[in-house]
Amino acid sequence: MTVDDRADAAGTIEREKAPHSQTLSRGIRVLEVLAEADGPLTIAELAAALGVHRSIVYRLLRTLEDHGLVGRTAAGSIELGARLAALARSVSRDLQSAALPELTAVANELGMTAFVGILDHGEVVTLVSVEPRHAHATVAQRPGTRHSLAVGAPGVAIQTLLTREQRRRALVSEFGLDLGDDRITEAHERGYAVSRDEVIPGMSSVAVPLAVPGQPLAALAVVYIGVQTRLDDIGARLAQAARGIRAELS
Repeated sequence: MTVDDRADAAGTIEREKAPHSQTLSRGIRVLEVLAEADGPLTIAELAAALGVHRSIVYRLLRTLEDHGLVGRTAAGSIELGARLAALARSVSRDLQSAALPELTAVANELGMTAFVGILDHGEVVTLVSVEPRHAHATVAQRPGTRHSLAVGAPGVAIQTLLTREQRRRALVSEFGLDLGDDRITEAHERGYAVSRDEVIPGMSSVAVPLAVPGQPLAALAVVYIGVQTRLDDIGARLAQAARGIRAELS
């Protein structure tokens, strides 16, 4: 990892400590709740999810509707708006475009769901994922899915790109969490990180770090059901794919 990459990571962590707008935070949370839901939600369901009165949700929705970020179904329930899709197309577009062919190849060769997770406010967020074409059972890894940086192989892999101080700021100071140096050292020595039953019970994952100048710190990973004995082969294939993505964006 270059000095510039580490400086960018440190700057991101410092910005996270700045005072924030509660209204803006709630508006973003509305979008997150809708994105994670299986379908449109009622005002009451949104209010319950946010832990606020319905009058607050009404005010938030008026602004979000004005910008086309949410819309209403014929029954009056709330769903994500078309404008959000247009905005999403520009988010880490270069990384998504470069990763998609590599993810497709990895998913089909290994028979596992492959994805890229990026660092965002102390969490790992799935940016893009591909399920294998021919498999009896696969694991769905929806874009936008997030989990703590402190758990899962992608979180470990991303932490190998951070200095100890950056990890402390991102996890200990902000969330009271600490992965510990032993696991980071192990991932460094192996060249990849592994996890099982950490994010979803019964699920295992292998991940390698992915640092591309001008892009969020990321991990390239696979997730699968059960236990695998060919971890070195999986790690090597992921490392090869990561090199391909970096070459495409260099």
